[in-house]
Amino acid sequence: MRLTDVQLPWKFADRDPRLAPLDIFAEDFAFHLAMIRRQWGFGELTCLALAFTGMVLGAWDLGIGEFTGGGDYNRVGLNGFQNLSDLSLMLALLSIIAWAGVFVTLWTRYPIMRENLVYLWIAMMAVQMGAISSHSESPDFPWESTGMDWAMLLISNLVLFFLSIVVVHRAVIETRDIHVEERHSHPDPRVVQKAWRDHSLRAWSLSLGMWMIMVNLMSWSGSHAIAQRPPIEDYSELTVAMFVITGFLSAAFLMHVLWYPHFMLGGAGDRIQSVRAREVAGESTGPVTQVEQGKCPICSGSTPAVRHESGAIEVPCAQECTGSGKPGTSCPECESVLPIRIECPSCRSNTTIVSHFSRPEAW
Repeated sequence: MRLTDVQLPWKFADRDPRLAPLDIFAEDFAFHLAMIRRQWGFGELTCLALAFTGMVLGAWDLGIGEFTGGGDYNRVGLNGFQNLSDLSLMLALLSIIAWAGVFVTLWTRYPIMRENLVYLWIAMMAVQMGAISSHSESPDFPWESTGMDWAMLLISNLVLFFLSIVVVHRAVIETRDIHVEERHSHPDPRVVQKAWRDHSLRAWSLSLGMWMIMVNLMSWSGSHAIAQRPPIEDYSELTVAMFVITGFLSAAFLMHVLWYPHFMLGGAGDRIQSVRAREVAGESTGPVTQVEQGKCPICSGSTPAVRHESGAIEVPCAQECTGSGKPGTSCPECESVLPIRIECPSCRSNTTIVSHFSRPEAW
């Protein structure tokens, strides 16, 4: 199943032509949901379960009173851990183990996105540190806050934006572009246009944006829930619930952000890198194989036939389909015999395909 195979039962454009762009997004979402149902299995469900478990264990306070009591704010770092109650320490360690399991699962299941996983993880930690810093002097942030409190949150979000959009989003987009240009080149522009549509990243980009929003909501709610100074009189269970829900959703969006590029490009063995990173690494960003466009022996006009660097000639199917292959063989799309002669689009002369390519001189 490809994205271009998706057929919507109804379209927004039927109600108003100006809503046609919504149909494009709806097709993308339908395709992503279909692929998630088909591709996600035990590994993905286990990762999501670990993320939810880590959120619940990290926020659990029933029967403990560590959060509602305010804790001992005079102890920080390892000294603070050493003075936790046994149950609090156990839950904290189990939460850390669960999140380590999430990271390891994502690292092993999506190998071509490992570098980007590290970038996104660092960005997530930066936003959490920014939210904690903003609440350190203003427990009711954003109410009764100062400019410095907002500055810390702004700086952390700049880190998030840079790593998520400038680094990760750009790397995936440019890798997709190179992949389509190199592996889906075709003399028929309709085939190329279909390949670009099949490799659309609209829904993926929206998922990355939603992950950034969820990370901010998770960081704010988590910091806000524990920022009150003792004695705490209005500990908000609703804020804790918001922390757990947004944290789980951020893990789900993160998995989708890592999974889809691996699903789309992993089978081709592509590396997720920006064009600039490839240039620095000394890798060529041009086509891997050079193709020679066929030329009519009568008028020298370009014809649809192409010859690859290996010497193999490829010709499009003469029928109403998008297939192509070696002349005289069966079309992979409609199984009709591919032509051994081709008509020039310019002068309408019908000649053998072999005559459309130059022969190397023999010395």
